[in-house]
Amino acid sequence: MMKHGFRRTGGGLVLMALATLLIWMPFMSPVHAAPGAHGPGGEHLDAPGSAAHASGLARLPDGSVNVPKAAQRRMGIRTVLSVESEAAATVELPGRVILDPNASGRVQATHGGRIEAAAKGLPVAGQAVKRGDVLAYVRHHAEPYALGSQQAQLAELRSQRALADQRVQRLEGLEGTVPRKEIEAARAEAQSLMQRERSIGASLATREALVAPVSGVVARADVLAGQVVEARDVLFEVVDPARVLVEASTADVALTTRIAGARLQGVASAELKLLGAARVLRDGVLPLTFTVRAEKPGTALPLAIGQPVTLIVALDERIQGFVLPAQAVVRNPANEPVVWIKSGAERFIPQPVQYRALDAQTVVVTQGLGADNRVVVQGAPLIAQIR
Repeated sequence: MMKHGFRRTGGGLVLMALATLLIWMPFMSPVHAAPGAHGPGGEHLDAPGSAAHASGLARLPDGSVNVPKAAQRRMGIRTVLSVESEAAATVELPGRVILDPNASGRVQATHGGRIEAAAKGLPVAGQAVKRGDVLAYVRHHAEPYALGSQQAQLAELRSQRALADQRVQRLEGLEGTVPRKEIEAARAEAQSLMQRERSIGASLATREALVAPVSGVVARADVLAGQVVEARDVLFEVVDPARVLVEASTADVALTTRIAGARLQGVASAELKLLGAARVLRDGVLPLTFTVRAEKPGTALPLAIGQPVTLIVALDERIQGFVLPAQAVVRNPANEPVVWIKSGAERFIPQPVQYRALDAQTVVVTQGLGADNRVVVQGAPLIAQIR
């Protein structure tokens, strides 16, 4: 009886051991890297013994990320096989947007005075104007002493003109008995006095019209009705939003001889053309001037005067690397540039890289990638946010 019971207990233990082994077998299976999950030297990017199994979105201890298929579809993850190619070398230059002197202008008062609104009112920043439109008036003012002197001179001229008119009438009544040259001289004197009177009278109540020098948009308006301004004060600035310049700077004086083209980072609709480089250093750097045009003529550019920009300047040199969309390169927690490589159906590995920008939307990875790596080109920022 005891032997029979012991056998039943032993059989139960065997069954329990087999069940436990079957449960733990999926967890004990080794993880193999998928094709394309290797570095530039052929080394595997998977850490030995790293576990890739997870039930959902999760960052694994080795730094890789598990993303289920359903989540990949929701996040719009797209990958491509990296292929080494040749691209034009580029450099990044700091710059800023400046006025085009042929498509912009400033409105200044030639004399001091008080601001008066035009018929359509005072313009505001952002308002479209045409060349020759009256933006405002400046009512000139004189010092009290100068004003009194002008008024006294005006009164004297009026008196002299009245006497001259009477003399002309008297001589015209004696026409035939007095020489004609005396009559003509009296008329000329009366005409001269009348013009002087009008000139001085107009100067006492004159106002200067401030007109738009070019057609465009009011970029600056620093006036209010009744405001007193001084001579040479900049009251309005008018710019053509479709015609601006970009001034870049570089410490390499010989760079201008190697420039093949340029683009603005983050502004794909803008086309740049090198106008030339200054021959004098400014604060230790050489200024470069580029024209900026929209791809569609007449379209306003998304730029503002004084805005800092970054130029991607293409050189007449070629470099080897992997050309990828700019959004494929993201930053890891250590602020290093990385790309995400797909190493399995649901696993993505961060790979540190070195890259150079080619234009506003493309980069070339020069170090860190190997041939046939499956690189994430869409949705990389979303993968990087998984914790």
